[in-house]
Amino acid sequence: MRLLHHLFENNRAWAAEMTRQDPEFFRRTAGEQDPHYLWVGCSDSRVPANEIVGLPPGELLVHRNVANVVVHTDLNCLSVIQFAVEVLHIRHLIVCGHYGCGGVRAALRDDRLGLIDNWLRHVQDVRWKYREQLDALTSERERVDRLCELNVIEQVANVSQTTVVRDAWARGQELAVHGWIYDLREGMLRDLDICVSAAAEPPTFDEAAAVRADGARAGRRRADMVSDRAV
Repeated sequence: MRLLHHLFENNRAWAAEMTRQDPEFFRRTAGEQDPHYLWVGCSDSRVPANEIVGLPPGELLVHRNVANVVVHTDLNCLSVIQFAVEVLHIRHLIVCGHYGCGGVRAALRDDRLGLIDNWLRHVQDVRWKYREQLDALTSERERVDRLCELNVIEQVANVSQTTVVRDAWARGQELAVHGWIYDLREGMLRDLDICVSAAAEPPTFDEAAAVRADGARAGRRRADMVSDRAV
């Protein structure tokens, strides 16, 4: 059995470097955490939440699952949200998907992968809700990326409708729910321009899916064109 010694060596090197940069780092982070953000993202190993937004340990609470889904019967996810909102009093809850998501692609294709098929039914619900939009796109890559955007928007809606979040707004707690997406091809985050907070009525999510995700996709296309010209 391989004992993964190299990972322990990496850990020692990392701890030594962090101490060199900031001798008080571990003493400080060993105290109570006080993050202002909760990140609900995909389990994909290419999407390291802290690194993407440049925050050190202790400043970003993270929950991850396949295809960044928020389901009202998922006690794991709901417990993290409840702890973040009611105990840590985070101010921003970020649902972040990513283009090229394998779980979203499997849901779009109706792949049979085993137990995970049951989980991905939630993403297939999004697929069927917006099937006309998706069917109008000409390539699979476009359809996958579009469904990634739509899935984020739907999960923002789901978060906003949880009892934890609704109760927080009812008592006047400052809390905003954001929908973002990450581009693996360039390492950049994009705001899907959907944010729900205590200070505003929840938007019509169908309209958000039709209009705001289109804007994000157009921005991504412009970035691709710039990248192509650069090459």
